[in-house]
Order: sequence, then C-alpha cells, then structure tokens
Amino acid sequence: MDALIGFGNLGIGSRLKRVSEYMMRETQLVYDEFNIDFDPYLFPVFKIVKNNKGINNNEITTSLNVSQPSVTQSLNKLLKKELIVISEDKKDRRKKNIQLSKKGEKLAKNIDPIWKSIEYMIKEYTKITSDSLNEHLNILENKFEKNRFSSAIINHIKINSNNIISFKKEYANYFYELNIEWLKTYFYVEPYDEEVLSNPEKYIINKGGYIFFSKLNNEIVGTVALMPTKDGLFELTKMAVSPKHRGFKIGQKLMQHCINFAKEINLNSLILYSNTKLENAIYIYRKYGFIEIPVEENSPYLRSDIKMILEF
Repeated sequence: MDALIGFGNLGIGSRLKRVSEYMMRETQLVYDEFNIDFDPYLFPVFKIVKNNKGINNNEITTSLNVSQPSVTQSLNKLLKKELIVISEDKKDRRKKNIQLSKKGEKLAKNIDPIWKSIEYMIKEYTKITSDSLNEHLNILENKFEKNRFSSAIINHIKINSNNIISFKKEYANYFYELNIEWLKTYFYVEPYDEEVLSNPEKYIINKGGYIFFSKLNNEIVGTVALMPTKDGLFELTKMAVSPKHRGFKIGQKLMQHCINFAKEINLNSLILYSNTKLENAIYIYRKYGFIEIPVEENSPYLRSDIKMILEF
C-alpha cells in the first residue's frame, strides 16, 4: 500500500511535493525528446523574464511570491546557460535590468509549442470531479500510473506539430520508400504499384494530380496522393506513414488535408480502393464520410476488395 495515501489528509503536503517532482521529471523527458536544453525548475523565472522586455530581481520576486535566494539561484543558472543578459537600469543604477539573450529568445520560440502541449495535457489530466483534495490526488496519480505524463505530452506534440507540404522532386524517393515499406508489410508490391511509385511525376503530378507529405522535425514521415483516374475522378491513394510514427494520427491528418484540399479546388468527390482486412482503416474512412460502392471488374489493384466514395 502507498504509505502517503494511507496517511490521508496528513500526507497531502508530501503528496503535492511528490506530484510536483514527478511532473518536473516527466517534463524534463519531454525536453530531452525534442533536444531542448532546459531545466523545468527554471520555468517560472524564465517565463516572467520572457513576458517582460525588462524586469529586475525584486520585481520577479514579488511577481512570483517566492524567496529572493531562489530567484537569484535561478537567474544565475539562466545566466550560466547564456539565456539572459543583465544590465544596469538607466533610471536607477542600483537596479539590474534582466532580459532574454538572443539565445534565450531562440529557446523561447522553440519551447513555446511544447509549453502549449504541456498546458493542454495538464488540463486533460486534471479534469477531475472529487469531494476533497486527497481524492483528487488519488485520481490524478492513478492517471499518471496508467499513462505516463511525458508520453502523453510527446504524443500530443507529434500529432499537432507535423506540417503537410506539397510534392517536390527531392521528395520522390520518400514517396517510393514509404509506400513500398507499407505494401510489403501488409500485402505485396504489384507491377502497377512499382510503376506509379517509381514515376510519381509521370502518373500523378503531370496528369494534374497532387502528392502531399507530412513533415515532422525536418523529417518526412508520411505521404498521400490525389491521383486523377480515367473517369475524371480523383483517387485518394498511396497513403503511407513511417513505422516509427504510426499511432500519432498522421494518416488521418493527411486524409483530412486531402479532403479540405479537394473542397478548395471544387472537386465533387473522392474515391479510394482498400481491402477489408484493414479494419481500422475502413473504420476511419467511414468516420470521415466515405461510403462503399461496387468495385469494377477491371480494378487497377488486384488486392482491393472494397471501393469507397466521399461526395461533397
């Protein structure tokens, strides 16, 4: 049994400290994951300096309602990391004016999206209805045990930070490699696949089609295409996500991008071919509004046993 829980209300102070230390450790893991050189314990002082173009030591202490030594310690660490600069106040030389350095401004820009995800997940974890602080802590720590705080934040960042970009010649190899890997994992590579994937400009771009890529931290992690058909329709096809980035809803973001794009260019519908053994994929297609229609006898894909359409 957890001894602190057993102490009841008498253990609340210690439990709050334990929760705080846990969140600090987990936040550090998030910073490490994205190569951010920052100490979460420095957040309050760094954030208040960031929010002010110039602030002095006493103002920071008063604003945070903490001890002067703790603020001084944080400032010294930030100064050592070259994240702040300290100069004399023009009006009162006894006071020190504290601002972010260029390195600090760069860090602030890079870390801001991470802070937004941390704030979002804190709200998610603390949406708790309870009759006491003790019960609230019981539920919160149980949530932490079921799903690590750092993992939840990292997943949220990856889901929301990937950018979708259009086709460039230098990305053609990603289009081929991502799709070949997916086909070999779930099916096999048909001659038609090899031909189209090896010549995306010939079969898609030059015929008026479109290819999109999901880019995360300067790495191409997913792709999808809108390919013109002989019937004058556009096929949602060649969607693939790298194995290590599956589970972050990148495929769904690519599909939503295609749907939005199709509406923007005034397409009336999108079609797709799939296989019923891909139950999760079929479920997602239906969630986005695709409905099943008959598969023609001369289907371009031997593996396809289902055809779907989304009409706008």
